[in-house]
Amino acid sequence: MSLNDKVVLVTGASSGIGAAIAIKFASEGAKVAIVGRNEKKLSNVANRLQAVGSTPLVINADVAKDDDAKRIVSETIGHFSKLDVLVNNAGIGNIATIVQENTMDVYDQVMGTNLRAPVHLIHLASPHLIESKGNVINVSSIASKCVISDNNLAYGASKAALDHCTKYIAFELAPKGVRVNTINPGYVRTDILEKIVQNEDFENLIWKSMMNSSPMHRLCETDEIADLALFLASDKAKGITGASYVIDSGALLLGGKRPPLES
Repeated sequence: MSLNDKVVLVTGASSGIGAAIAIKFASEGAKVAIVGRNEKKLSNVANRLQAVGSTPLVINADVAKDDDAKRIVSETIGHFSKLDVLVNNAGIGNIATIVQENTMDVYDQVMGTNLRAPVHLIHLASPHLIESKGNVINVSSIASKCVISDNNLAYGASKAALDHCTKYIAFELAPKGVRVNTINPGYVRTDILEKIVQNEDFENLIWKSMMNSSPMHRLCETDEIADLALFLASDKAKGITGASYVIDSGALLLGGKRPPLES
């Protein structure tokens, strides 16, 4: 599934799924632009891409800011002169219940990053994707298809809306030769908990709970998501658009909700 000379733009690429996708695509010959807010982590990912023979375009930006979004696309086109694949991976998982004082602040933040930003980037990138007959991969979640917890209203709603927007955009762009799909991961082993959990024992309990949400008793790995993204971006998926690909180790078979923590 070679992507030789294809130009790929990956948001949320400073760690986790986004970093794995960027590295996977680079190893298949793609020219990659990586976007993230954490400059240090982004630099580390750039070094990993160079180790597989690719020198990426590094863009330190926040996709939720309109001026940054415009800069992301303009710098990519300015550097590579085209765009073949847009991977909207950037997202946040801020939590709040419906009764909390800050519920609407959290809702607006999550919707801004997880829904408005990818739609805006597709809007900005669409002329270039039409020219290249390219494609878009939106990284969603199984939270779009089930209730994963009692404090993920904003996150689940943002991902459900992203899934549906994907179908509408896919329908609009199909006659122009552009494909648009989503990947819906379940629980994936990343460094996300390091940002919100300071206790290693408690972090391990959370990972164990996530593993118990799967009938296979396993977490997905970032490389598995990257492999699926590579397939969807390649010509092997030329007949696939408007689709949602679940990769969750079977978590939806058990309802998708994370079991209570066990001591």
